Amino acid sequence: MKKISLLLLLATVSVAPAFAQENATQQQFDQLRGKLQDIVEAQDAQGKRIDELSKRINDLADKVNTPQVNNSASAEDLKALADTVKEIDKKRQSDRELILKEIDKLGRVAVGTSTPRTPRTPTPTQTEDPGTPATPQTGHYYIVKDGDYLSTIAKAYRDQGVKVTVNQILKANPGLDANKLYTGKKIFIPDPNAK
Repeated sequence: MKKISLLLLLATVSVAPAFAQENATQQQFDQLRGKLQDIVEAQDAQGKRIDELSKRINDLADKVNTPQVNNSASAEDLKALADTVKEIDKKRQSDRELILKEIDKLGRVAVGTSTPRTPRTPTPTQTEDPGTPATPQTGHYYIVKDGDYLSTIAKAYRDQGVKVTVNQILKANPGLDANKLYTGKKIFIPDPNAK
């Protein structure tokens, strides 16, 4: 019996440390399991954050790659527009010159360039005051230039001291139509101051 008790005692003594060691191992295992679970949860949270950031980056890339629609023009657009306007203006100038040449040709045909006429001083059929008799007038001949109007011609003569009105020019040139002045036409400008 002594032997059995001794064996029992030895078994108890040898099992106790193994039990204690198993218990310590179980605690370490539980701690590792807890840490591993924390790492997995942190990794899941990081995965969600990465997915969110990836979505934001894609949205920003779409915005950058999408052309903006606005009402403003770039410097290149303005330069192209300016070049186009210059080209159109050049064409307009050449068309204008061509038209003026054709009008000049028509004016020469209408006047008759084959036999030059000697200018004569027209005598008005009526003066500004209908009660006074018509008398020959003194004045100046003027050849109509491009862009002239009777008002600009009268003003130019007034600036030179000849006090003449549009009505006086019309009266001194019977049949003259103020709306149909053509380049090269000779008109008489009366000088009311000269007597």
